[in-house]
Amino acid sequence: MTRPILTAAAMRAAEAQAIASGTSVDTLMERAGASLAEAAIRFAGRTPTLLVCGPGNNGGDGYVAARHLAERGLAVRVAALAEPATEAARRARARWDGPVEPFATAEPAPLLIDCLFGTGLKRGLEPAVFERLLALSGAAQLTVAADLPSGVAADSGECLSSVPAADLTLAFGALKPAHRLMPSLARMGRVVLADIGVEADHRWHEIGRPALPPLDPAGHKFSRGLVHALAGKMPGAIALSCTAAARAGAGYVRVSTSLRIDHLPAAVVQTDTATLADPRIGCILVGPGMGDLPQILTLALTAHAPKVIDADAIRAIGEPERLKGQDAIVTPHEGEFEALFGKLEGNKAERALAAARRSGAVVVYKGPDTLVAAPDGRLGFAPPSPAWLASAGTGDVLAGICAAMRARGLEAFDAACAAVWIHGRAAEQAGPGMIADDLAAAIPLVL
Repeated sequence: MTRPILTAAAMRAAEAQAIASGTSVDTLMERAGASLAEAAIRFAGRTPTLLVCGPGNNGGDGYVAARHLAERGLAVRVAALAEPATEAARRARARWDGPVEPFATAEPAPLLIDCLFGTGLKRGLEPAVFERLLALSGAAQLTVAADLPSGVAADSGECLSSVPAADLTLAFGALKPAHRLMPSLARMGRVVLADIGVEADHRWHEIGRPALPPLDPAGHKFSRGLVHALAGKMPGAIALSCTAAARAGAGYVRVSTSLRIDHLPAAVVQTDTATLADPRIGCILVGPGMGDLPQILTLALTAHAPKVIDADAIRAIGEPERLKGQDAIVTPHEGEFEALFGKLEGNKAERALAAARRSGAVVVYKGPDTLVAAPDGRLGFAPPSPAWLASAGTGDVLAGICAAMRARGLEAFDAACAAVWIHGRAAEQAGPGMIADDLAAAIPLVL
């Protein structure tokens, strides 16, 4: 199941549509505040709570949450940075019948709920505001953020000023790009989505467990997908990719190589005679361990089969337009992305989409906040994955999984999203001491 991701403008449009359809602003705020109160109780129990409220609707959500917490018998205090500046927030404040303390002098509580600023924030916090928020958060046992931790830019994931880390962030209506982009991702803690009754477009979404093609009881190894890999100068990388492709369910994996590659599973066929014109090929894999042999990429690009282009082959492409019409998935990390596409403007999501449009390929823009971008504007955000994925060879494993998913019949964007999800979950199974070989071995545990 995927969860929608909306920019600040798209979220405002979704709320406006809900309002036009008969749901009032006050109802949306009531749902958000009630969800925040429920999440706080589930997360922290009946802990004495301080809610800090800003002047906008994020603060209004806080007043609603305070009322719900108080009605359930919790010890609740509210501190305001400023008077409410929107009509809905003023009405929410009026329905809170407890005292409101000045933010600047509020004493800490075991649970802090940050309702200062949400998706509308365009600049960093004032130093005095940040210092006070940091002190309150540091003194609390747990911190919960309403929609976003204050100081985060919703669309880019940029921290507009220093941002105290939350233990839990409750996203209202839809996830925002900042929930899944660095550096803000590292400040979110656990992210939970609250349904407040708005309809969200799923063209941008968090990548969820894939729906893999069912196996045909009457099928055979070629109907399950043939991956054909092209070896280069460094056999270890292509061995990892081929192992991953086989573990990810490709029915037949073979590699063109002039020299025997040690440590490949016996099930992976090594050959120096197979042709790329074989109509049974479901996906060609090129790049891992290729080295400075650009003719290998040229050979791959002359074939009609779908292809996954990784590592050295990315740097050998030259102009991104060379990929037009290729039915390709490219899997660059930051350095490879810049080598192929140059220094693009915008945040990571905007850069990924621009690269996909320019090349006509599905782009897997790797990193701690991996994105999958399609030329038609679809964008998948990877769920958080373990930090221990940052080790040698794990990208080769991802390329192999991509090739297997494509060979098994998923279209390019879905294949790339499936591979990213499987890759992250396999890392969780492999554990913090893993190397890339362990990652490939863990793939069947998550299929």
